[in-house]
Amino acid sequence: MPLRENVRFDSGGVQLAGHLFLPDPPSGSAGGGAAGPLAGVVVAGTWTSVKEQMADRYAEELARRGHAALAFDFTGYGESAGEPRDCESPRLKVRDLRAAAGFLTARPEVADGRLGVLGVCAGAMYASAFAAEDARVRSVALVAPWLHDRRICEENYGGPEGIAAKQAAAAEARRRYEETGEVRYVPVVSGSDPDAAMPFDIDFYLDPARGGIPEWSNRYAVMAWSEWLDFDAVAIAPRVTAPVLLVHSEDAAIPDGARRFHEGLAGERTFVWTDGIQFDFYDQAPQVGRAADEAAAHFARTL
Repeated sequence: MPLRENVRFDSGGVQLAGHLFLPDPPSGSAGGGAAGPLAGVVVAGTWTSVKEQMADRYAEELARRGHAALAFDFTGYGESAGEPRDCESPRLKVRDLRAAAGFLTARPEVADGRLGVLGVCAGAMYASAFAAEDARVRSVALVAPWLHDRRICEENYGGPEGIAAKQAAAAEARRRYEETGEVRYVPVVSGSDPDAAMPFDIDFYLDPARGGIPEWSNRYAVMAWSEWLDFDAVAIAPRVTAPVLLVHSEDAAIPDGARRFHEGLAGERTFVWTDGIQFDFYDQAPQVGRAADEAAAHFARTL
């Protein structure tokens, strides 16, 4: 079994909480850690998630395959500090990934210059933006990646009119927050609330044996819509020069965005098509095992 260490580190003055996973030390070795030096991988889960939902799972699987891997709660989520709570901010999440990389690369178990990043679903957007701006990132793996631009947002959020309505709601919620400190929330997932961020019932998020865990609040700050909808992940691709692996399925979320992102990449790129719906890649066999195998092999070759 991999070793798991509870860790904390600073990101812009905010204390973030994480889990560092290390390979089990070889039989007969002294001390509490695996033999080094190891490649280090920072893992980003999907939007609104906490580390216990999918980031921990992938970090542990990477540690089983010989890597040091860090999963953590982003600013305002889970055990991490930061206000407002549960407010999706690509800008802050990229900042947090930068801080996580600094923490991980300072660990004695991690070799100099051997840093990768893995993003699941929307975590792929943040991982890609981080890799595009930080030369420390030498390799990238994206699992069931949600990679959107304005066209894809319009296709998924009710066209230009739907986008305009969410932007207006976000502006009003931001004004209220700045004037009163009150945060307006809607559910992340709800089949009965049309204002939910994902207005349908999703078993992964509603099943307490899967992602419907106490650590996750199932609430979305309405003022976050503007930054989310304005984020263009497809446009980032030409600025990502590190080798990139994408693992996806035609039955998972927005494969067209992943294809266009892949086509725009500037450096080495590999696309692995497999089977499964989006949420299978969060916690189900064989999807998680296949994705972890592909990612670990990619990192072993490129780090």
